[in-house]
Amino acid sequence: MKTGIFYGSTTGDCERIAKSLAAKLGADLHNVSELSDATLQAYDLILLGSSTWGYGDLQDDWEGAISKLSGANLAGKKVAVFGCGDSASYADTYCNAIGLIYDAAVEAGATMVGGGVSTDGYDFSDSAAVRDGAFVGLALDEVNQAELTDSRIDAWVKSLA
Repeated sequence: MKTGIFYGSTTGDCERIAKSLAAKLGADLHNVSELSDATLQAYDLILLGSSTWGYGDLQDDWEGAISKLSGANLAGKKVAVFGCGDSASYADTYCNAIGLIYDAAVEAGATMVGGGVSTDGYDFSDSAAVRDGAFVGLALDEVNQAELTDSRIDAWVKSLA
């Protein structure tokens, strides 16, 4: 299965996470600025990652890419989302960006995988990335829980198989 990872990163946290995922999955790595329907069509499994900024906003590079994603044809494609946020400073919008990206991928017809990630062990009050009591993808907090990142990534990668 050919896997592609598209990410947006401002401080480097989401980029480090994307690189770790790429190494574990043998995936191609792309900045989200390279996202197009044509680049997405090259992959069977697509991982989409973003950090959350301000009060629940997408990372800057995603601002232009989100409409490309929602307008793409992802029928028959498996898509998973991942991202990072600050659960202490932005407890009421923690990892909202992955919820926004999830919605755009669903709109494009993707078959979503990698969801149902338990919220146990996270300390936040609200998130657009939580549906039916679980995260729609991998949520990470490099500010307050960086020591849990590697084990969370490893568990999530197993769920994608």
